Amino acid sequence: MTLLLAIITGVLYAAGIYLMLRRSMVKVIFGLIFLGHAANLMIFTVGRLCKGAPAFVEEGAMQAVEPFADPLPQALILTAIVIGFGVQAFTIVLFKRTYRTLGTEDLDEMRSTDRLPEENP
Repeated sequence: MTLLLAIITGVLYAAGIYLMLRRSMVKVIFGLIFLGHAANLMIFTVGRLCKGAPAFVEEGAMQAVEPFADPLPQALILTAIVIGFGVQAFTIVLFKRTYRTLGTEDLDEMRSTDRLPEENP
């Protein structure tokens, strides 16, 4: 199971990087989404998958009894989901504003800031 999740994580990273290198703004957004999901899946996989009990310490015991699920990767993933959603929302708003200003979604055609200002006689 861990090998399958590692392969899926690699595929998501590869697809995300490939899409981020494309010329379309929509593909860049999907690339960001894929990278976010790949990072979450990697944290989940590294956090040791186990079908254990919750990480509660029984009354009178000094530590939790093995096997127990580690709650830290779950907390990290929840935080990463919220941060990823914020980055995706910001990117969508930024690209929408850019499209309204320049009138194109092709990243190679967005060179209006590269031109020198024209001199007015």
